[in-house]
Amino acid sequence: MKVLTVTGYKPMELNIFKVDDHRITFIKAAIRKRLIAFIEEGLEWVLISGQMGVELWAAEVVRELREQYDVKLAIIPPFESQEERFPEPIQQQYQELVSIADFYKPLYVGYYKGAFQFKAKNKWLIDKSDGCLIVMDEEFPGSGRFFYLEAKGWDNYPVYSITPADLDDVVEELRMADPDYWT
Repeated sequence: MKVLTVTGYKPMELNIFKVDDHRITFIKAAIRKRLIAFIEEGLEWVLISGQMGVELWAAEVVRELREQYDVKLAIIPPFESQEERFPEPIQQQYQELVSIADFYKPLYVGYYKGAFQFKAKNKWLIDKSDGCLIVMDEEFPGSGRFFYLEAKGWDNYPVYSITPADLDDVVEELRMADPDYWT
């Protein structure tokens, strides 16, 4: 797999309302673990649409991984200025990530015109990638369900997931890596 789309929950779907919430550390660690495995198998590009939450956290992980691996980041928002509706700290995060992306281009010129832009974005990301990684619980899929359902409808399109159980495993791994855990 050379190109992977990453998506998942928005922060408010996880009851995360601050950019420094400690739970983000665990989500990013789970994404990092999966991305490293894909990179070591030949992954070259990570695609996101730049939505708040999992996608921006994944972009931050890619930025960090670039220090050790040759991996590129593409941000393909559904329309221009999607970040205008984001809270100010997340707008800043978005702009920083756009500035370091290897490729950035909105699918539609202009502002939000309708839900069709999000549907087109999902189809485009699936068409241009070899598979996807989605942070989602199938019981409580949140807004990621739209991408997930679209992806599941495509033939020979692998859908990899990070589930709540995977996140629990990462939390435990990180706790056990702390030397104070064993004392």
